[in-house]
Amino acid sequence: MQTVTLIIDKRRELSVKYKKLLENKYSLVIITKDLLSAIKYIKDKEPDLIIISDSIDGDLAGFCKKIRGLTYNMRPVIIALSKSAELEDKLNVLRSGADDFISEPVNSEEFTMRVKAHLRREFESNLDRKKFLPNKNYSLRAIKRIISTKKNWACMLISIENFKNYEEAYTKLASDKLAQTYSAIITSALGEADYLGCISDNEFLVITDEIKVEKIANYLIFAFDMVSEKFYSSQDLERGFMITQGETQAGKRSDFVHTTIGIVTANTRNYKDPQDLIADLINIHNLANMPQKSNYLIERTKLSGDNSILKSTYNNKILIKEPDEALSLLLSTILGLQGYEILSEGTNEIPAIMIIDDAGNGNNSGISTCREIKQNEKYKNTKLIMTSVFHDKETILRAGADLYLPKPYEISELVKWVDKFIKEIN
Repeated sequence: MQTVTLIIDKRRELSVKYKKLLENKYSLVIITKDLLSAIKYIKDKEPDLIIISDSIDGDLAGFCKKIRGLTYNMRPVIIALSKSAELEDKLNVLRSGADDFISEPVNSEEFTMRVKAHLRREFESNLDRKKFLPNKNYSLRAIKRIISTKKNWACMLISIENFKNYEEAYTKLASDKLAQTYSAIITSALGEADYLGCISDNEFLVITDEIKVEKIANYLIFAFDMVSEKFYSSQDLERGFMITQGETQAGKRSDFVHTTIGIVTANTRNYKDPQDLIADLINIHNLANMPQKSNYLIERTKLSGDNSILKSTYNNKILIKEPDEALSLLLSTILGLQGYEILSEGTNEIPAIMIIDDAGNGNNSGISTCREIKQNEKYKNTKLIMTSVFHDKETILRAGADLYLPKPYEISELVKWVDKFIKEIN
């Protein structure tokens, strides 16, 4: 992404001279002659650096104070230019919010290098230290800038799904390595004019050209699926899923990681607010997300219609199959008090979670029940918690259970897992 420098200077010749010194393909320079017009550019572009000359009408220190007040949330570098070389003037301007004071006339080479040094420090202060990419704040600034242009841009929200589960199973170090590898893959697919930043540990933002965006998305899905297999143990690859450990001996079945890409373009609609663009980008990304499979989705004009997207209802229903009547009543009471809706057996409603015990008779009846439920299309989105006195975690998870919880267990542990699954489902 180009850096943006705003020069506030009434003098035509000198301001044009400074612009020529600073502007290149990596740096956009805008000139304005007064504070009023400067405010509009500050709101639209969120410049990385602002140069204020004392040629404007009014007190230079006062202007620096006003600019700093306007930009407290984005914190650009402010450089004051003045014909004065008095120490008191310098101190007063720096006290008022300026980051640097340069007395005129200036040496062109020194002026250029000082501005570049400030821009470099500004960029480095906004880097994610793990992936060495611009961080969330800088990425949101990039989104704000593109909506004020008329170029045929495309914006991509790229994520690694099941990332937290992978981190639990393989440690933080391994998940960081996975994210860094994907970052390198994305970088290799982009051109010099494209932008890549990170939104979170497992989310990336790309701004590119509308013409090539689908080619990039196809390549990323192919490359990620090819590389991600190298990040699992041979045991997990043979089993076909990961097992994450709880605080006790509980084990949770988790699918492998995959990538999801949501894309919006300049042709989707005329965006005036970056929050609208971000909301559309998140929505199309969520629609693109498929269980166990990498996928991308691009929002196109003329493909949407009224009521074309149905909002799913919040599901907090729980079905308990526990042969111990006392324990069954206790679970129903506690989970009911937590705000969950407890279903009775034989109901036609689809539960968000089933809690099933294998009856403790050693004949694998619970495992058979688990397999039957998972093979029923009706329960494809239902999370299955299997409790058992027989501590054969892997067999139970292979049967399709989403979580194995060994008996005896703490009720608080079960409630914690229920809460986690309800959030995942909804």
